[in-house]
Amino acid sequence: MKWSEVRKMYPNQYVKLNIIDFYLENDKKIVTDVALINVIEDPKLATKELLKSKDDTIVYHTGAEEIVIEMRKAIGFRGMRL
Repeated sequence: MKWSEVRKMYPNQYVKLNIIDFYLENDKKIVTDVALINVIEDPKLATKELLKSKDDTIVYHTGAEEIVIEMRKAIGFRGMRL
């Protein structure tokens, strides 16, 4: 399902989604295709669901025209000896 379709069906709401398709642009993941898991009415519950999300599952608000996720590079300690 396209993000624009989800936005039309559930205006101004939080939704839990599974990312089906995306493309990378610089350090950003632009999501184009999603599968709707459920609608979340309570903003506090939406935050809890977001914090529990893993892999390609996200919580997003349909007020956003696009789903854009900034990619972060993992920072680790290399060669550190204790």
